[in-house]
Amino acid sequence: MRVNVYYGGRGLIDDPTLYTIDKVTQVLDELHVSVERYNLYEDKAGISVLPKTLKEAEGVILAASVEWLGIGGYLQQFLDACWLYGDKETIQDIYMFPVVMATTYGEREALHTLIKAWEMLGGVPCEGICAYVENHVEFETNAAYNMMIEKCAENFYRAMSKKSIAFPNSSLQVKKTVLRSSTLSLTPQESEQLSAYVSNDHYVKKQKEDIEELATLFKGMLGGEDETEKYISALKEHFVPIDDMKAVFQIEITDESRSLVIQVDGEKLNCYFGSTGAPDVTAKLKSEVFQQILSGKKPFQNAFMSGDLSAQGNFKVLRNFDAIFRF
Repeated sequence: MRVNVYYGGRGLIDDPTLYTIDKVTQVLDELHVSVERYNLYEDKAGISVLPKTLKEAEGVILAASVEWLGIGGYLQQFLDACWLYGDKETIQDIYMFPVVMATTYGEREALHTLIKAWEMLGGVPCEGICAYVENHVEFETNAAYNMMIEKCAENFYRAMSKKSIAFPNSSLQVKKTVLRSSTLSLTPQESEQLSAYVSNDHYVKKQKEDIEELATLFKGMLGGEDETEKYISALKEHFVPIDDMKAVFQIEITDESRSLVIQVDGEKLNCYFGSTGAPDVTAKLKSEVFQQILSGKKPFQNAFMSGDLSAQGNFKVLRNFDAIFRF
């Protein structure tokens, strides 16, 4: 028989939750139960993949430390992962023993949160341990409290051993008729693999970049060409050539993730979206600011001075932008 402990506190040395789960673990060890403990604060990024550790467990201990309000973020994140990625068929046979120790008000509410969450997941909650601890030393040295902890641990063991059943509750009906854990139809194996991807920050960042790139691509395919022509047409319409004027501007439109290259050579003007090797001026701005410049509401130089536009390169050439493009 195996029991997994998921500790959601911060690991403080005076946390009474740590003493309680150590005491419960000691009792289960004496009953020849294998106990595996997971300190959620030690591996924050890996919480999303922890539901896969439920596969070999007959029981779990959800241990919360109430220091301010509720069960805390780490344990809530673990329960969220169980809802999104956990194998519900596995969870429905797992007995849950809640341990809630509070150094402030709210231990009962936190206990009910854990019980309700496990019922929503389809598992079987057992009678747990819930207490307010003002002085952790007095609590740990109280023989009567120690006896109560041992009795609760033994009752948890009996519930798992005898496969005790629980009365039906309305949470199961709410889950069937109202709640949906996912809009995708995924197998437990696919959900587990997805949770592994979610916990990989590098993978998530890369996926976001790819999505943004695809969004820009499709935006261009579906209607971006009109906007592209609008930018270039405005520049060509208001172009005022200056003899012997040569300049290359690269305008990076940050919210559109693309750059507009403007090449000026006397009376010649060439504009296109892309990049160039060595522009005289590289400017970064948002599309809204660029549209204000093209409509004549804000000169290029004023946008730079106000901070709406950042630029680097030859600032003499930058000042000439308003001379060769008069909006």
